[in-house]
Amino acid sequence: MLAKRIIPCLDVKDGKVVKGVKFENLRVEGDPVELASYYEESMADELVFLDITASKEKRKILIDVVEKVADVLTIPFTVGGGIGDLGMIQELLCAGADKVSLNTAAVRDPELIRVASDRFGSQCIVIAIDAKRAWGAPGRPRWEVYIEGGSKGTGLDAIEWAKRAEGLGAGEILLTSMDKDGTQEGYDIELTRAICEAVNLPVIASGGAGAPEHILEVFERGLADAALAASIFHRNIHPIMEVKRFLASRGIPVRM
Repeated sequence: MLAKRIIPCLDVKDGKVVKGVKFENLRVEGDPVELASYYEESMADELVFLDITASKEKRKILIDVVEKVADVLTIPFTVGGGIGDLGMIQELLCAGADKVSLNTAAVRDPELIRVASDRFGSQCIVIAIDAKRAWGAPGRPRWEVYIEGGSKGTGLDAIEWAKRAEGLGAGEILLTSMDKDGTQEGYDIELTRAICEAVNLPVIASGGAGAPEHILEVFERGLADAALAASIFHRNIHPIMEVKRFLASRGIPVRM
């Protein structure tokens, strides 16, 4: 069995790492370069950097900050936010990113997924899905895809969009439950499992981690390949190695 990955996330706004609840009420958590260096030393498996207002503000991602973060990392580094074309993907890969995360641009132009994966390799192309429950038929949950930093609904069904993204050549899915984001109440297991069962891609679960038990649950019941968290790591509530030791004690393969 492949090792499960533990991935801290740097949500960046105005050059600072921030964290909110359900994409709102953001509070500053620290400097992205300092936190990246800390996570490099803390045995994180990967790091995700998201410029969370770039798409909504219709501007380019903070390339200078990306470069500074990349300089302190040896672990795989995924960057997202405001990426709209192949030129920007190329620029980020040259700036030190190993993978890019597409959300808004991919929804608006799905063919970008195919073209980008053909040019740079599917392993470089992560599709970020920000999903919120939008109950469909009685007793049958449905999740809607949101774009522009979670500010705009699309009407797209998250499961159908995940399957389409896979067919277009995506190499991985970063799945965030907007309902659970920042609550520290646990991941949306139903959503995560539904996406994992619908595609044959690695799925990173995001939104809701508050304890090592939540991460164990999203691996065992949610079937996720990786767990992303922010609050519990930024605030040192549960350090990465504490989480990994807990998972290993429960039989989950992790890199120590």
